[in-house]
Amino acid sequence: MAAPTQDAAHEGPDHEGQAHEGQAHEGWSSRSAFILAAIGSAVGLGNLWRFPAEAGANGGGAFVLFYIFCVVLIGLPVLLSETLIGRFGQTSAPQSVLKLAAASRASRHWGALASIGVLSAFIVLSFYCVVGGWVLYYIGIFVSDLFHTGVAGGAFQGRDPATIDAILPGLFGNGPLMVGLDVVFIAVTLFFVARGVSGGIEFVAKWMMPAFFVLIVAITIYGAFTGAMGDTVNYLFTFEPEKLTGAVMLAALGQAFFSLSLGVAGMITYGSYVGRDVNLAGTSLIIAGADTAVALIAGLCIFPIVFLAGLEPSAGPGLMFQSLPIAFQDMPAGSLVGLLFFVMVAFAALTSSVALMEVPTAWMMERFSLARGPASGIVTAGALALGVLAALSFNTLSDAHPAGFIPMFEGLGWFDFLDSLTSKLLMPIAAVLTSIFVGWVAERRIVDSETGLGGGLLRVYLVLVRWVCPAALMAILIIGIFPSILGA
Repeated sequence: MAAPTQDAAHEGPDHEGQAHEGQAHEGWSSRSAFILAAIGSAVGLGNLWRFPAEAGANGGGAFVLFYIFCVVLIGLPVLLSETLIGRFGQTSAPQSVLKLAAASRASRHWGALASIGVLSAFIVLSFYCVVGGWVLYYIGIFVSDLFHTGVAGGAFQGRDPATIDAILPGLFGNGPLMVGLDVVFIAVTLFFVARGVSGGIEFVAKWMMPAFFVLIVAITIYGAFTGAMGDTVNYLFTFEPEKLTGAVMLAALGQAFFSLSLGVAGMITYGSYVGRDVNLAGTSLIIAGADTAVALIAGLCIFPIVFLAGLEPSAGPGLMFQSLPIAFQDMPAGSLVGLLFFVMVAFAALTSSVALMEVPTAWMMERFSLARGPASGIVTAGALALGVLAALSFNTLSDAHPAGFIPMFEGLGWFDFLDSLTSKLLMPIAAVLTSIFVGWVAERRIVDSETGLGGGLLRVYLVLVRWVCPAALMAILIIGIFPSILGA
């Protein structure tokens, strides 16, 4: 079949009129706005919840060192690749890929890589907002406790330990509350996305990301003076070669990939709003560096509190929602610090959920000639329907789960099923295809021009995106499907 022409690549959106035109005229007000929004997209629960949990479960320093290595060699090249596709296309993620494919005289079927990303973003949004609801729940818990105990004392003073331990199980056992919190969080996300790029998404980034950075630094400084900072530094930055096992390396690789929000077409979509005057290579380096710094600071923020309370750093996903509330009991101003901590987490979660919702919203606007309001509303309704299933899968009275029609999903609740479907299957597939497309298919002249790289750096980038990234991402994919390879 003959390769499509450049005109053919435009054929879809051109006749769709209003949505395409509105999409084309939206953009960031400045380079700094794009950087803040992109950092907000990447910095989220993956940094604050998943990174400390993964570091704790995988031996600390060995994991951290290999994680940084993977960000540089895997995460950064894929991030730059996604962004250059969006900037070249200046439209929704699938159509941007089609435009680059047409300009490179390649098949239109490459558009599937971004379509997988759009689907991933939609699914992740559905259960991500459920976790966002948990964060709102803990904000409410600490607000109530602050009024009960005052500012000076530790959290939950005078309460029975069993009552504290039951906070999270009590939430999981209350289906209506879980659903209600999910509705509130996704409604807030919808409010900002419906207001557009400059009026909503950029507003969130400009105000919430600086506030987030102030809070995380302040809590980290607090932990340095009141917590076990020495133990934390030794734990996170002492390299013990014997702990660098295959399982630890794969966990670090996966964290580097997921922390940067790759494989969900988010950076393609955000890149489509970037002007031609922005150097993508330098900007991508800032985004990846900031995301990595936040992950490391999150470890320095959380582990001093955990170590001071004598809790296990290997608590996994329960570290934030179970271990930390207990740890705040014995800390000065524990209720206030706990409240500020979860407000900080809420800011990070919201900037990421806004990015996730924007991806399918931009696609719907273009594909169905919809205005932004109706498009974002439809996305919200669909994500909420899936989110309700995910929320209720924690309720012991509603333990419905997929039938295990694929072995890797056997016995999972809906929340874990959606998480595994995206993180182990759809997102790695999209990222592998992105690497191959940019590295081998896209016209070299366009790649050279869009990246802003030259000479040796360009050659290094091409080696990474052509060979190293696909191989590493295939490892995530294969181990995700066949975990028994590493004895998981």
